[in-house]
Amino acid sequence: MNQTKDVQPIRDKKQLDDMKWALKRHCSERDYILFVLGCETGLRVGDLLKLTKKQIVELKSKREKIMRVKEGKTQKQRDVYIGGCYDEVYAYASQLESDWLFPSRKGDKAISPTQAYRQLNKAADFAGVESVGNHTLRKTFGYWFYKATKDIAMLQGILNHSHPSITLRYIGITEEEKNNVLK
Repeated sequence: MNQTKDVQPIRDKKQLDDMKWALKRHCSERDYILFVLGCETGLRVGDLLKLTKKQIVELKSKREKIMRVKEGKTQKQRDVYIGGCYDEVYAYASQLESDWLFPSRKGDKAISPTQAYRQLNKAADFAGVESVGNHTLRKTFGYWFYKATKDIAMLQGILNHSHPSITLRYIGITEEEKNNVLK
């Protein structure tokens, strides 16, 4: 029986740090950077995997930390700020031999979403973090953005959701608030 995994944001700073440690220790720098960039930008894994080394390296010459990305699902252009992790991402990108930011070891292409999922779950097993999937990165971004700003309208716009209730459900706020009230 195929059960759908309930993917959640990472709501605990220690678990975030544990995931980063596990990705560096048990996976690779590539997988660590994928996780960090996803949690910092809220981009879908599919959109992250389309990024190239050139896109990151060019930002340095422009003295910018904002990258324009066309989202695959919505086909909308989005400006993405990567200032919080830019130095780390740039250091990683500048040493790559591949044109892809997240290169596969099999030929000249990026890793697949399936491979990203495998690596994230491998790290989650080591870190003791549950309910991890490709959307964990985007949901984690949304969760921490909302916790910091309480601006659901802006987050709704960033994530391209049609209604605030969809955004709240997506980042697990409604469930968390309900559980807190019940406690």
